[in-house]
Amino acid sequence: MSTVVETDVLIVGSGPAGASAALALSTYGVPNIVVTRYASLADTPRAHITNQRTMEVLRDLGVEQEVVAQATPQHLMGNTTFCTSLAGEELGRVRSWGNEPLVQAEHELASPTRMCDMPQHLMEPVLVNAAVARGTRLRFQNEYLSHTQDADGVTATVRDRLRGDTYEIRAKYLIGADGGRSRVAADARLPMGGQMGVAGSISIVFEADLSKYTAHRPSTLYWVLAPGATVGGIGAGLVRCVRPWNEWLIVWGYDVNAGAPDLTTEYAESVVRQLVGDDDIPVTVRSSSAWTVNEMYAESYANGRVFCAGDAVHRHPPSNGLGSNTSIQDAYNLAWKLKLVLDGTAHPKLLDSYTAERAPVGRQIVTRANRSIRETAPVFEALDGLSPQTPEQLWANIAARKDATEAAEKQRAKLREAIAFKVYEFNAHGVDLNQRYPADGSAAIVPDGTPDPGFARDPELYHQPSSRPGARLPHAWITSGTRTLSTLDTIGRGRFTLLTGIGGEAWVRAAEGQEVEITAVVIGPGQQYEDPYGDWARLREIPDAGALLVRPDGFVAFRHAGAGPEAGKLLAEDAGKLLADALRRILGHA
Repeated sequence: MSTVVETDVLIVGSGPAGASAALALSTYGVPNIVVTRYASLADTPRAHITNQRTMEVLRDLGVEQEVVAQATPQHLMGNTTFCTSLAGEELGRVRSWGNEPLVQAEHELASPTRMCDMPQHLMEPVLVNAAVARGTRLRFQNEYLSHTQDADGVTATVRDRLRGDTYEIRAKYLIGADGGRSRVAADARLPMGGQMGVAGSISIVFEADLSKYTAHRPSTLYWVLAPGATVGGIGAGLVRCVRPWNEWLIVWGYDVNAGAPDLTTEYAESVVRQLVGDDDIPVTVRSSSAWTVNEMYAESYANGRVFCAGDAVHRHPPSNGLGSNTSIQDAYNLAWKLKLVLDGTAHPKLLDSYTAERAPVGRQIVTRANRSIRETAPVFEALDGLSPQTPEQLWANIAARKDATEAAEKQRAKLREAIAFKVYEFNAHGVDLNQRYPADGSAAIVPDGTPDPGFARDPELYHQPSSRPGARLPHAWITSGTRTLSTLDTIGRGRFTLLTGIGGEAWVRAAEGQEVEITAVVIGPGQQYEDPYGDWARLREIPDAGALLVRPDGFVAFRHAGAGPEAGKLLAEDAGKLLADALRRILGHA
């Protein structure tokens, strides 16, 4: 009988969720093993949009600059174009991914990071290499088969696909990050809502020099309104830039009820030619694959000692670029909790907050991504392109918008309005950053008794910073000596942080005597950190002597307004108890 391999955490899957879970756990010193049934990391671009919140996570985990060095920068992402083909007529554009001037200012104010386009086949090596360098043990061609769990841990049966034999890995916890057909989630019997296979799509990866059609309107996405573009797929034909301006990926739909087409090289080339619109440009097809658009989400992310993350628990189309972002953020939420439970600092009840916090986010992004597909239909509708008709009729409808008639003027206005509405897919800054973990659902958040003010503007489009418990700590530029840094740079690294100001000395002393490591950060004139622009004073929503306790993942867990200078003695007596009581709740000891 073979020897059982032991570890603290077993991770099934090496995609964005699994790789980032491994990276975070190894950064925190938690032994972990990653198994993947494949012989290599991702070999196709797949997920690519990397939003500001994910970049903040990668910043904290120490790999932000490696991603920036390889990614397509934000300024080359944003001329999202609607056209009849790349070489054909342009119908309109949307300034996207933070490149509209007013939205760009919102991005600048919201985070120290910039979003970028980092294809999955480049992202995975960054995450995995860093994880392995910090202690992760990675096993390629090792396929998860099943698991059993008991009061003390999980025993997984794994097949070595090289040797052909099976063996067991004994772990205290198991993370299923094995994608949209997750065997771990199925074995754990996680309850699911929604449905799989609502539409059919194919992806075609190809190489071609398309700079003559794209360099003057740089973008990540070019949407093609052509005959057949409304059949299945993600709302229209898509030509996606993988690397400017020579590597590309096309998404084209098919009737899911009729089944996927035969993906021959000839078929793939015909689709490429149709969407590019230039038969003379040399094209090399690298790969093609069929997949389905899904609208499914898990209602629970855990069963006992088994947790799932990423596409295993939220399955949706690539609209809005939410897939890998949400996957990485799932893992980041879970990793610090596992670390504190494993080292005995927290009660296992802390892990219940993972589902309470992340499941609503997963459901939201599944709904948003699928709605974005449906919001493409009005673009076709403006051109009378939804009803069955010949290609010639569609081209005639498109040409009619150029007539000097009242009807054509109305058509042009309708088309502009429909394209502009796609801002909900391409500039949904609030979807990226407005996650709020509910204090009434998560025990890892301590309510402060203040009423929820809601959102002053559309919460999908606009980020609204808040220091309320359950919100991500607001970003503000502060200084320390000659250094300028973000408030987000003072937190993280696997530890809790307490932020206060002048008059908050009692909070600093209280932080020193707690059962968990807390780093105290004092911001104010003459302090370790100063607020020369006054930005932090405007965003913190508490007086100088108040306090914010921030979790390792950057979310505010506890907020107190303080007692004011005239009641400093009272605060000194109460601060330790207030902070200790909050930590007992957060860590599951209450």
